[in-house]
Amino acid sequence: MAEPTEGGGLEFYPMDQFIIKPLFGGDVVNWYTPTNSTLWLFLAILAIIGLMVLTTSRRAIVPSRGQSIAELAYGFVYKMVEDVTGKDGIKYFPYIMTLFLFILCANFLGLIPMSFTTTSHIAVTAVMGFGVFIAVTVLGFVKNGASFLSLFWVSAAPLPLRPILAIIELISYFVRPVSHSIRLAGNMMAGHAVLKVFAGFAQVAAVAPIAIIGVVAIYGLEVLVSAIQAYVFTILTCVYLKDALHPHH
Repeated sequence: MAEPTEGGGLEFYPMDQFIIKPLFGGDVVNWYTPTNSTLWLFLAILAIIGLMVLTTSRRAIVPSRGQSIAELAYGFVYKMVEDVTGKDGIKYFPYIMTLFLFILCANFLGLIPMSFTTTSHIAVTAVMGFGVFIAVTVLGFVKNGASFLSLFWVSAAPLPLRPILAIIELISYFVRPVSHSIRLAGNMMAGHAVLKVFAGFAQVAAVAPIAIIGVVAIYGLEVLVSAIQAYVFTILTCVYLKDALHPHH
């Protein structure tokens, strides 16, 4: 958390919580090495299975708490996909639901003390962001052929402006996976770093009461941010899917 210095002060290392470490000792991390990130990614998958499979295995007319949460999540994402993409996008609901649940569970697991926030690493969020980008791009060409390129041609704009707008649209399209992944990783990393700084100040007697209040407030905010970032990532995926299915301006 914080370490005393020779002068009596404290040194904070808020970024240490994001270091990838081997689970079974050693300092070298290879692509096959089980790490703290691997562990918490696996736990996120187990959390999804527990929520969507185990709690609904004995479905009842009067749902249990777990079944209620699972049904609420299912209905929420289904309505989102239907509203944004239309009926054509419903067939891609399983993929979008999986993304939402994985990000939500990974974010919430990262709030457990001494845990590891996998979604704070760009390596994790970039895989999802570029995965969405490649999937919707391929889908766009498969569904629409060359007419998918009409996504970049704003036919409603005056003719002299259309080439300029096409360049802007093209650049913004290829920036999508970068912003999609950095937004999630950046928000999770920043919030957890601030939380650890306040927790470090809580060890200083003079400011401990204020720091503790700050920790509680930041933690509550992080709970909200964790849910919002899962929602933002998912709804942007729906928007990109809509562009692939209906590229005409």
